[in-house]
Formats: sequence, structure tokens, C-alpha cells
Amino acid sequence: MSETRPAFSYTGTVPAVSANALGQAKVWSDLNEVCDLLHIPAAVTSDEYHFQHVQFKAGQRIHTIGQPFDTLYIVYSGFLKTVMFDELGNEQVLGFPMKGDMFGIDGIHAGIYTTETMTLTNCDVILVPFKTFSMLSRTYPEMEASIFGVVSRELLREHAMISHLGSLSAEARVARFLVRLSDRFTEMGYSGKQFNLRMTRHEIGNYLGLTLETVSRTLSAFNAIGLISVDQRTIVIHDLGALKTMRRLPLSSHARAKAEAAKAAQRAVSATEAAATV
Repeated sequence: MSETRPAFSYTGTVPAVSANALGQAKVWSDLNEVCDLLHIPAAVTSDEYHFQHVQFKAGQRIHTIGQPFDTLYIVYSGFLKTVMFDELGNEQVLGFPMKGDMFGIDGIHAGIYTTETMTLTNCDVILVPFKTFSMLSRTYPEMEASIFGVVSRELLREHAMISHLGSLSAEARVARFLVRLSDRFTEMGYSGKQFNLRMTRHEIGNYLGLTLETVSRTLSAFNAIGLISVDQRTIVIHDLGALKTMRRLPLSSHARAKAEAAKAAQRAVSATEAAATV
């Protein structure tokens, strides 16, 4: 990585909250490094294009809703969340960008960002000015196809989660979420069997369409039947295959007995009411 200022640098708009972080940015990535991070072929060997890294502290916003669009962002390290808000100001979590993910693509259509992305941990983010991307696309058509492939990949991830929200039980949603995290950590070269949750249980629930209590109860149930071990934010996966095929939690013998007792009680009440009407 070069520490000197290259020909192509970031000149777009950055939220005021990020001004301090901008002053800390000293690292640049060339086009080949960016392509490696995105897992796309580096069709260009030119050293002409370099992209600025910006360090953000946990809790900072990278871009805000309504901000003019001029930049695509790539996560070099750290964890973030992308959100939008309803008319009452309630937050809806749309995703958790991590290393190798591109975000900010929602601004391409309307020329403004329609979502907001903020950091969950300290992050290093690469800035890709859209003007530079457009210039690359005109000069190297194969690069345009590769970048659109990355955009499509992000959209497919969102669509997969939407389909899960509509068709899966609460237990299956949490299980799929853990499986996806496991896969992503493995892709990044980390352990897919033991990792820390960088998001809160409330944020996980918001993302999955569940309450905080449901997420906590489901993780505890997975822990109780040996699928995972949970220690605050640390997750250890013991049976990844079972998580991948999870439909609903099996009833324990105690829970099954309790359910049967409730049904028997209801049948007795119904019989009493029927006798009283004779």
C-alpha cells in the first residue's frame, strides 16, 4: 500500500461526523487490492488508480439518508449496520456489512442515499468515488461487469433474508443468521466455529423481524440442546449441519408434558361446558 497521495483520491462529500476520521486516513489501496477484496478478477494492471482508506470509530455514521450520493464504500475491516427509518422514526436494520462488502449502492438510482450506515466497531472503509467508477467502466468494460456482479451479490443477500422473514420460524431465522455469519467469517479467513457477535441481540432481532426476547430465548435454547455454546457475545457452533436444516426446535420432554397437560385441561373445560348445556 502506498502512503503517498496518488493521482486519484477521494473528493466527494463526507458527513461532518466523519471529519476527524478523515484526518486519520493515511493508507491507500490500488485497484488490484480492491478487486481482491471484492473477490473479482483484476482485469487492470495499471497503478493509476488508488483509493483512500478512512478510519471510523465505533458509533460513527458513514453516510446518512438524504445525503447526496457520490461514493461507493467497501469494508476493509470492522463491522457496520445499514438501516432505514419509518415515518415514526423507528429503525429497521437492513444488513451488517463486513470485510469485502460494498455498501452505498442504494444511492445510485436517485442520486441520494436512501439508507444510513453506521459502525458497530472501529472500521477501515475504502472510498470509491462514483466518478472514478464511471471512468473505469468506460475504459475497461470488463470492470463494469465485475462491479455490477458485486452489486447483484449484495442484492441477492438482501432478497434471501426477505424470503427467510416470510417463510421461516423464529428458530430457523436465528439458525440461518448464525450459519451466514459462520460462512462469512470463514470467507474472511477467521474461524467459522467460534466468533463474537458484533451486533446486539436487539439489532439481530430487528434485522430478523423478531423481538429481543425471542432472539435471546432461541440462543439459550440452542445452547441447552448442544447446537451452540453462548457466553455473552461469544458463539461457539457445535453442530453447523443441524443449524442449516433447522425448522423448529424439538419440544423437550418437560415442555411436551406441559403442552399435553394444557390440552387435557382444555378438553376437561370443554366437557364441563358441554355437560352444563344438556
